[in-house]
Formats: sequence, structure tokens, C-alpha cells
Amino acid sequence: MSAVQVTSEIGRLRRALLHEPGPEVDHMVPSMMEELLFDDILFGEAARAEHRRFRRVLELLGVELLDVQELLADALGADACRSWILDPFRDVLSLPLVDRLLAAAPHELAAAFVGGVRREPAPAGTGVEDLFEIPPLPNLCFQRDPQIVLGRRMIVASMAAPARWREALLAAAVFRFHPKLSDVELLLDPIRPNGMQPLELGPTRPHFEGGDVLVLSPQVLAVGYSERTNRAGIRHLARALARLEDGPRWLLLLELPHQRAFMHLDTVLTPIDRDACLVYAPLVAPDGPGRGRAFAIDLGSREQTPVACSDFIAAIRSHGLDLEPIPCGGTDPMQQQREQWTDGANALAVAPGVILLYDRNVATAEALSGAGFRVVGAEELLQGRLRVDLERHERTCILLPSHEMSRARGGPHCLLHPLARDAAS
Repeated sequence: MSAVQVTSEIGRLRRALLHEPGPEVDHMVPSMMEELLFDDILFGEAARAEHRRFRRVLELLGVELLDVQELLADALGADACRSWILDPFRDVLSLPLVDRLLAAAPHELAAAFVGGVRREPAPAGTGVEDLFEIPPLPNLCFQRDPQIVLGRRMIVASMAAPARWREALLAAAVFRFHPKLSDVELLLDPIRPNGMQPLELGPTRPHFEGGDVLVLSPQVLAVGYSERTNRAGIRHLARALARLEDGPRWLLLLELPHQRAFMHLDTVLTPIDRDACLVYAPLVAPDGPGRGRAFAIDLGSREQTPVACSDFIAAIRSHGLDLEPIPCGGTDPMQQQREQWTDGANALAVAPGVILLYDRNVATAEALSGAGFRVVGAEELLQGRLRVDLERHERTCILLPSHEMSRARGGPHCLLHPLARDAAS
């Protein structure tokens, strides 16, 4: 099997990137919440317990899981990787800390880049810059965002928030230097492009994140125009994809309100079967009261001009994917809003029709049950009281404990980045 191969969001999942929330979550202070899009500081032990259940369910379903911090530590064993990743920090960190990092063991260096480094001695101030010489990365558990795996290629994301830029740097280091992944073609690396000018910094720079990109088929990508992915970022992606002879032909765009609730496309739509998707109906459904504008870009055309579509579901169907929208929160407008906020539209497909969803989205689970899904709890699976046969194509929704992780503003689809999936058909 190739190191990466992703041509859909629903083909049987074979290998994926994730990251268990570690000390970086425990090191987070309230002043970091707004920039990192957390609604609260998390209780680390509870978040880790929930994440470990998520991981055990995936392993029980036969998914090979690679923790990005462990991969980073392996990669940092090579001098070339250590030099490459430390270079951007030499002018911003104190010389004693640079010397410490140069001398650190690979796992210690990886832990510093992820968990942060406190200032010594303890400062008088309470802000992030007062407390940390290297701030922690509590968002690293949301592995969907720092990279985009497309076919047998990888794209390094251009993160919108400065507090998340280092996540993309770590992703680039892993794919450049880890022996399991270093042969993967980097289609686009905006941090350090080879022979190209890096993306300019500032408020108008192109940015795009993995949560805004859904691989609907080998020929079709869905992209959210959101507060995290701007027009310049979409143009940047389109130009890179258009250069490929064997890449996708179409980009389908959905314009999202630039609001906290809708930070990425996968907060309002995720494919869950060959013929179904979970959606936030007011924004995505053809008759939704807040329906977002939809566009299609033909990557084979010279101009790559976005062409308006009647609605997003119709645009998807017109390109060979007859997806029936199942509304998160069911048909009640109040529950739709509540459960979209708690990631009710953010499901992860492990195979066609077999999905993971947060257990707090009760009305969404009821809507899935009405659409023919068997709804089961993760504990039933983990304790051996039931089995899920991925070969039978029996629609199944596995509910995950979510009290703590859901407060971090990311669902099961956000927590993992597929590296290898079977073909969907």
C-alpha cells in the first residue's frame, strides 16, 4: 500500500494521523482561548480519556494510527530535520534556549515544539508571551487542519491564525523527513516552497485549512470559503491542482458565514455513505433559510472562473455524487442550531455507512436512525457486546463520549487526517 492514498471521505479507512491531547492542553491559559477557538480550557485527563476511547474504537475497526508527535520525534533524529525545523526560531528565541533545543534528544525536542516551553524564572505577567518562550499547541489534536492529503500527494496548509502556524510547520517536517512519509509528493508547501516565493504574511495573505477541504471523489473536491480559508487561498489551491495531469477536475465552493460556529466546511457537511451526507440544513439544504452561495470551478479551464450553482447539494449531484442530506439536529430548527454547535454535522466515516459521532448529538442520532443507521455506543463495541463488520455495509453510527472534547470546538472528523482509504466504490 502506498504511504498515502485518499480519493474520498468514506472509503474504508486504513491508516490515519492523529494526536492525543497532551501537556499542551494542560498548559493552555484562558487568554489563549479566543485565538485558538476554544470555548474553555480543557480538563486534560478527561479529554485524554475521551480521545483514547476514540482511538481504541478506530483500532478495533482495523485502522492503523500514527501519532504526529511520535512521527516528529522520529524525524528529528536526523540532523537535516533538526536544522530545518529550528532555523525559523533562531532569531526569535533566546540563545540559551536555542542551545538547549540543539542539544535535546529527539523526543524532548518534539515535546517542546508541541507542549511549549515555559519562561524561566517565572515572570510577573500572566499573558501567553509572559508565560511561554514557545507557546503550547493545544489544537494539534485536530489533525484535519494542518495538512491535506489528496490522492498520493500532500498539501501543507496555510493556517489562518498565527497561533496555529507552527502546526503546519510540524506537518511539513514530518512529511519531508520521516522515512514512512518522505516519499510522498508535496504538491504545495506555502511555508517553504522549493524555488517559489513563500506566501506573504499579513491579513491579506492566502490561507486555507484542511477542515475546509473534502475529497468527494477522485475528480471532485469541496472547499469552504470561510473565516479560515479565503479567496486568495482558494485561488492558490486551484492553481496548484490545475497543474496536475491526474488530479481532480472540479472544485465545488460553499460560502460560509464568517462566524465562529461555521469555522470550516466540515462543521456544516460531512459525507457518511456513498449516497448520504450529514448537513446543517439551514446553510446547506436547497431550501435552507440561510443557504450559502455555491460555485463550481473547472480546473481544466484556463480562466478558472467560479460559476454560480443553484445550491451546494445540487452542485455535488451534478458531478456524479447523489448524496441525500440528513439534517444534524433533525427537523427542529432549535436542535439544528444546538447540535451544529456541538459538531453534529462533523462525523467521521470509517467505511461507507459506518461513522463516528459525538454522543451529545441526540437529535442527530435520531435522524440517522430514521435513515437506517444502527446507533450504538462506543462502550458496547469496546466491551465486546456487539460487533461492526465493515464488509457488510450495515449502516452504523458509533457514539463517542464527548463532554470534554466537544468544548474544544472540533468533532470526530476534525480529530483525524486520513492517510490511506480504499476506493469508495
